[in-house]
Amino acid sequence: MNIDMIRAAAERLHGHARHTPFLSSPALDEIAGKRILVKAECLQHTGSFKFRGGRAAMSALDAAQLKSGVIAFSSGNHAQGVALAAREFGAPCVIVMPSDAPAVKIANTRALGAEVVLYIRATDDRDAIGAHLSLDRGLTLIKPFDDPQVIAGQGTVGLEIAADAAALGIISADVLVCCGGGGLTSGIALALAADAPDMLVYPVEPEGFDDVARSLATGSIQTNTRRDGSLCDAIITPRPGDLTFPIMQRLCGAGLVVSEAQAQRAMVAAFNHLRIVLEPGGAVALAAALYHPDATQTDTTIAVATGGNVDPALFAQTLKDYA
Repeated sequence: MNIDMIRAAAERLHGHARHTPFLSSPALDEIAGKRILVKAECLQHTGSFKFRGGRAAMSALDAAQLKSGVIAFSSGNHAQGVALAAREFGAPCVIVMPSDAPAVKIANTRALGAEVVLYIRATDDRDAIGAHLSLDRGLTLIKPFDDPQVIAGQGTVGLEIAADAAALGIISADVLVCCGGGGLTSGIALALAADAPDMLVYPVEPEGFDDVARSLATGSIQTNTRRDGSLCDAIITPRPGDLTFPIMQRLCGAGLVVSEAQAQRAMVAAFNHLRIVLEPGGAVALAAALYHPDATQTDTTIAVATGGNVDPALFAQTLKDYA
């Protein structure tokens, strides 16, 4: 993995992925006691940053691979990103999803034309299911995070952060990223190391699923004992990736951890003050920025709002409970 791959992915994504904005509010600055900028990837196609990696990987396939089709496994955001990219390229697409994924994500993935295969998150091995289907049908597997082209696509978020911050005169900042397997976090870290070396990336995870934070603290890959039971389903993975962890270990700050309640409070703050919709897993970076401001060092924090594909009933209840 290197910056050249990220720049090449940016060229292939140009005109296809959205350049998402920085959003800000004096109310958020007041809560945190510092300047907060929110990189609104919830406004990306399919409602999350995952379209970038999905399309970057798809655009790197040859004609024979596209004709045979692709497969991916995801709780919903990578699923939708790959499904849309496959539709744009006219490629068959199979998505392996946990049965407890939000119904809206399953429905949206099917609506994009993908075949959805459901599995039980707590007991089934999604990697094994994906490998079997890939071999049986001749499908090319597009991994959710531990794939060079996926990481390169996600790294284009970092290129945009560097360029847009420079346009605002911001050279030094802490960049908080909602982190599952580390594809987005490592991609952003690589991009910023090249284009904004005075910015430091911090992975952010929910309590009970802090494998990246523990891995960075111990210096070796740690796993989660639980694989389900969190509102932050979008960023729940068993462990960091073999490709992503060394990058994060080399370039990132310590992992930060927030509670589900803090993630939900951040969802409400984002809606009230920025008028954007976030899912719990897509709000943990903003939660850390707002409710753990002392964990970062600079006067400006950039929080990547990674996704907005929240179940409508959960969003309504969150707005009610944390008003």
